[in-house]
Amino acid sequence: MTLNERQKAFADYYIQLGSAEAAARKAGYSERYARGNAHKLVANSGIKAYIEERNKQIESRRIADMTEVKEFWTYVLRDNNAESKDRLKASEYIAKTNAAFVEKVQHSGEMTQNVNATVEVDYKKYTLEELKQLEALAAKLTQSE
Repeated sequence: MTLNERQKAFADYYIQLGSAEAAARKAGYSERYARGNAHKLVANSGIKAYIEERNKQIESRRIADMTEVKEFWTYVLRDNNAESKDRLKASEYIAKTNAAFVEKVQHSGEMTQNVNATVEVDYKKYTLEELKQLEALAAKLTQSE
């Protein structure tokens, strides 16, 4: 369904103002129509689809995607004039988004042996190397039983 210019204007004003009645008046509908029937314009499937499409366009311009965010972090990381704490935080964020730190490991395979040991671990983040060492230790423990 193609919208006429007044319907498009209504949709754009509705996005801007958030009031169907005010948007209808600004788009050129009569005061009487705006007061009693503006809700019908919002319910119109063509206008509703146009509003959704316009909101997606607006949102995509307002919200940074991960590429933009990573570019910003990289800029901060490489900025020699930035404070060390800011550069360090940027490097941490970049590392986290590249899965350099593993916070949770799930195993979905079958266990071939019963393990009757309880392991208590402080809540902290482990590097991949530390996790490999823990895995190797756990393998040794299960072999010795």
